Amino acid sequence: QLQASGGGLVQAGDSLRLSCAASRGTFSSYAVGWFRQTPGKEREFVAAMSRNGVNILYADSVKGRSTISRDGSLNTVYLQMSTVRAEDTALYYCAARYSPGLSRITYYTEADYAYWGQGTLVTVSS
Repeated sequence: QLQASGGGLVQAGDSLRLSCAASRGTFSSYAVGWFRQTPGKEREFVAAMSRNGVNILYADSVKGRSTISRDGSLNTVYLQMSTVRAEDTALYYCAARYSPGLSRITYYTEADYAYWGQGTLVTVSS
């Protein structure tokens, strides 16, 4: 199970950090990703990290102002966003895909992930 947190109300231009904790075990055998969704729209890809933590992919909309990372214990994944904009307002989801032998691949579609957190709401005021 995944537990996302860190959302809230922030001002445009501020930074925020979202967390995704693995309630059982660690992310050591999982590729991870972040997605977001606004009402009436499809869930969209934000960022992804390969199982080995080396390969990282960002959506163009957040590239250059976002960082996906995980802690040394491998049981928490983060999404750091800076210079947030009103269009970053969304429900943010973390996701994980069991990837025991495919350590270098990043996954950027919903269908690639079997495990999802409950979502954490980010609201950016302008």
